[in-house]
Amino acid sequence: MSGEDELGADQLAAAFAQLVPHNRALGLELVAYERAGTATMRLPYRAELVGNPDTGVLHGGAVSALLDACSGAAVFIRRWDPGPIATLDIRIDYLKPATPKRDVIAKADCYKVTRNVAFVRAIAHQGDERDPIATSQGTFMLGTRGQFARMGT
Repeated sequence: MSGEDELGADQLAAAFAQLVPHNRALGLELVAYERAGTATMRLPYRAELVGNPDTGVLHGGAVSALLDACSGAAVFIRRWDPGPIATLDIRIDYLKPATPKRDVIAKADCYKVTRNVAFVRAIAHQGDERDPIATSQGTFMLGTRGQFARMGT
C-alpha cells in the first residue's frame, strides 16, 4: 500500500474497517491509497451479499456502499485530517452486473476540495478499470462530528 505519513498504512486500513460499522459488516478493505486523494477498496464476494440468488450477482446496494466508502476514503486521505466527513450526494450509474463469485474493486479520486465540500469520482470494476461495472460522482461535507475526529488522539 502506498502512503506513509502520520498514520501508517495498516492503521489507516484498520480505521476504515473498524471505525465504520457498515464497512466492517460488508468486509470492505482499503487496499491502496495515494496522498493526492485516491483510494482503492475491495468488496470481497460473499453469498450473503447476493441480490439475486438465481444468478449469484451481488446486490447493487453492496456496490453502492463500496463506492460511497471508497469515495469517502479518498476525501479523508486527500485532506489527511482526522476530522470526519459525511456524504452529501452520490450519483451511481450501473453499467453492467458484477460477475458472480468475484470480488469488486473500487477506485476513487478526490479531485477538488473547498472549505466545506469535497468532490469525488469513482469506478467499480472486477479487475479491469476500463471495463467498469459502475461509476459514481459524489460530494462530501467536511467537518462533521464522529469517531474519525477522535482517531488521532
